[in-house]
Amino acid sequence: MSSDDPNQPGLVITVTESIRLFLLAASNDRRLSEELRELALTLSSAANAPYKQIRSIWMESAFDTRPELISLFSGSNFVFTSPKPREKSEELKERLRKLKELAERKEYQELVKDITPKKDLNEPFSTYKDQIGFGLHVALTMFTGYLVGYFAFRALFNHSPIMNSAGGILGLVFGMLLETFLFIIRTSEPNLKSPSSTSRLKKNQ
Repeated sequence: MSSDDPNQPGLVITVTESIRLFLLAASNDRRLSEELRELALTLSSAANAPYKQIRSIWMESAFDTRPELISLFSGSNFVFTSPKPREKSEELKERLRKLKELAERKEYQELVKDITPKKDLNEPFSTYKDQIGFGLHVALTMFTGYLVGYFAFRALFNHSPIMNSAGGILGLVFGMLLETFLFIIRTSEPNLKSPSSTSRLKKNQ
């Protein structure tokens, strides 16, 4: 398509009084086509008009009746229109919505962090170090209980192998019950922390 096509809006200018008078005269000029006369009548009542359309009417007008092109457009200004905003895709809209919700959630958490109770990060056996330490402690307690029971029954029952073993098993069970009782106390009392948990708390502070 040619760049001089009058149907393309292109550059838009303000319609001054001289342009308006020219368009009104052109709308009554029988030497112009009916299409150009209707176009001239329409543009004469507008505040802004495409430069190409006015120029096409001027070029088809009679040489002896049309004004000079420079004087015709004298005093007219360019009209700049903002481009149509690009439409966002549905995927981008969904992503922006999720980012907005995440930002609002973080902002809310920041606002209420001083009034909401903090989560207890020092849970029992939250690390492998706590788990291994507790396991070794239980094994040591049970082994100690077995030895205490074994040697106690050995002293009481004159070195009877069966009674010695029974005493050891009884001591082992007693040690396991003792560890269970201590574990319940440690988990029910928030102030009693394991050494590793206490050290982590100091580092965080």
